Amino acid sequence: MSEAKRRTVGRPASTAKASGGHSQSLVRGLTLLEYLAASPLGLALSEVAEMAELAPSTTHRLLQALQSQGFVTQENEQGLWRIDVKTFRIGNSFLEARDVVATSRPFLRRLTAETGETANLGIRDGATAVFLAQHESPQMMRMITRLGSRAPLHASGVGKALLAWMPDDQRAQLLDGQALARVTENTLYQPDTLQEETEQIRVQGFACDREEHAVGLHCVAACVFDEHGAPLAAISVSGPVARIPEARLLTLGALVRQMADEITQQLGGQVPR
Repeated sequence: MSEAKRRTVGRPASTAKASGGHSQSLVRGLTLLEYLAASPLGLALSEVAEMAELAPSTTHRLLQALQSQGFVTQENEQGLWRIDVKTFRIGNSFLEARDVVATSRPFLRRLTAETGETANLGIRDGATAVFLAQHESPQMMRMITRLGSRAPLHASGVGKALLAWMPDDQRAQLLDGQALARVTENTLYQPDTLQEETEQIRVQGFACDREEHAVGLHCVAACVFDEHGAPLAAISVSGPVARIPEARLLTLGALVRQMADEITQQLGGQVPR
């Protein structure tokens, strides 16, 4: 099980147990897809069976059914199971259906073209930011985030931008209701310090991540808002400190904020005063 844990990025919330009138085989099959989708390097049959708490024979039968429909594939050399192209298409269709993702993509490309750095789009899910779209930097040394990966709200540029524009009561509950992890030595994890930081973000219109999520990485991010002026998503530009020193953060921040405001306008949103 140790190998499975090393390769797996998060465990899905659902279980293999069916409820109500749902088909048990369908629920089990979808659960296996979730485990494989969260394990980009693939999983052995025994690992999938153990994670799903199913017999290996049952797991193999379900995986073969999914394979016959193009949802999963098995690597011949090591025998590892992975998601296949049809699962990717379904996930990509979901992203395309979200107006904020489709609308933001041209702006992410523009950000990369103008800055030379990687541009990202993320949304809030509980206490984390989830990355849904990215345009990579052409530089050899660049920041890359796997789509669907997560970062703590308090320890990432996108996360802090979203945190700053949350309703005051929700933000206070989030900051006071749990122990905040110190991801790097620079992570702001004290509630009072974070509260001051969010006030500064709201004044300047963008958030800065100064090696708070990853050592050697700087990031600037700004929110995209819905029609009520609530944070819908956030876009960011990230790159190594060597190319984004402190002096460049403010310049990039103004550019990212401008792009975020343009996305907000295209979506019919409203930028708060």
